[in-house]
Amino acid sequence: MDATARVWTLVDEKRSLFEALSDRVWETPELAYGEYRSCLEHRKMLDAQGFRITEEAAGIPTALVGEAGAGGPVIAFLGEYDALPGLSQAAGVAEPRPLPGDGYGHGCGHNMLGSAALLAATAMKDYLESQGVPGRVRYYGCPAEEGGAAKTFMVRAGLFDDVDIAISWHPASFTRVDEALSLANTRLDFHFEGRAAHAAAAPHLGRSALDAVELMNVGVNYMREHMPSSARIHYAMLDAGGIAPNVVQASAKVRYAIRARDLAGMRALIERVEKIAQGAALMTETRVASKVVSAVSNLLGNTPLERAMQHCLERLGGVPFDEEDYDFAAQIQATLTATDIDNDHARVGLAPWPRALHDGVVALDARGEPMIGSTDLGDVSWAVPTVQARIATHAIGTPGHSWQITAQGQAGAAHKGLVHAAKAMVATGLAALLDPSLIEAAKEDHAARLARTPYASPLPAELKPPIQPRPAE
Repeated sequence: MDATARVWTLVDEKRSLFEALSDRVWETPELAYGEYRSCLEHRKMLDAQGFRITEEAAGIPTALVGEAGAGGPVIAFLGEYDALPGLSQAAGVAEPRPLPGDGYGHGCGHNMLGSAALLAATAMKDYLESQGVPGRVRYYGCPAEEGGAAKTFMVRAGLFDDVDIAISWHPASFTRVDEALSLANTRLDFHFEGRAAHAAAAPHLGRSALDAVELMNVGVNYMREHMPSSARIHYAMLDAGGIAPNVVQASAKVRYAIRARDLAGMRALIERVEKIAQGAALMTETRVASKVVSAVSNLLGNTPLERAMQHCLERLGGVPFDEEDYDFAAQIQATLTATDIDNDHARVGLAPWPRALHDGVVALDARGEPMIGSTDLGDVSWAVPTVQARIATHAIGTPGHSWQITAQGQAGAAHKGLVHAAKAMVATGLAALLDPSLIEAAKEDHAARLARTPYASPLPAELKPPIQPRPAE
């Protein structure tokens, strides 16, 4: 049995423990920086598997690092466990059925993400111990990926400074090496302040902060025609100034997400949006203050690691789904539109797949229509050579951040997919551990990219993570 087959056996020996971990995290969905129970579940597993544990990594109560081994290179596996608001859903049910409670749900599969990454780290640890091979494996429990930029704070705190390579994955419709395309993203709050007045008797004495927000939104909408087509700008009203229409709103707040293909493009857009906000304040005789809430960089690719992961995926093959998995996926697909399903195929450049689950491996050179979001993994990729897998865990066409993702989060396909992800990740890490030339090539590729565009954290120096209070027991 060669080293890769051996480490895959180590994954299989403990798969049931980590499938159960994924299910427990699914059952206790928590939002960004509030993942106290989910973090504790991961901490208990790290302790049970014999890792050395650092809690409150980067000063974040729901972040942690587990390490095992000694000497040699440092191989990092990155996990997440945050959920989303408004996506509560009963498991295994192919119709909207929210559960009682706060309405949170794992609509992006992060319950699987953290569990599989920790399973990969555990298999690597067990291999190092059984073979007496020098090397260190780390599991990074990373909270608040959904808009919280925790990894960006962790990078800024130096937690990746001695890492040789970093490996991650994400639940998906298709199994492939991630193309390393993401948008740099900053979230800013714009707070307008005006003057209250009686809206009927003395409107001339008022200065409406809500009018300023609306004018700002109009200005940004006109700007959309004159920005790169790959950029994205969206907003949400945080405070409309109250519910009384007969009072001129003296205060209003809007949050903007500004995205671009790289940091330079994002910063240029931020400057333009800031000017529009100032113009809206000038037109309404109000005052405006802006504050960065979070920020992440675009992903930086790494060709040697991507090729190594592709080799591992091709040897591993597609996820071994069974007929029960296909049947439930077909039920989920029945809740989707043809456009949903076509869109998913277009994203990876594949002709329509014959079944509701993808049980193959997408070629490394396959290119589809770029449909790009943002992730704080981007900042890790600027700090250290990084590679990410996408592993099939749900029905083709399932939109991200949907109740359908939540519904599939404890299904057989999810369990098989997370184990498959662990095998792909640990095989890639093992290839680097046993072949120093791969790490050297990955670092050379990384250095060459940084030489063209040096990294600068998108976070303001004074910005701190928005820590949430620990819930009452």
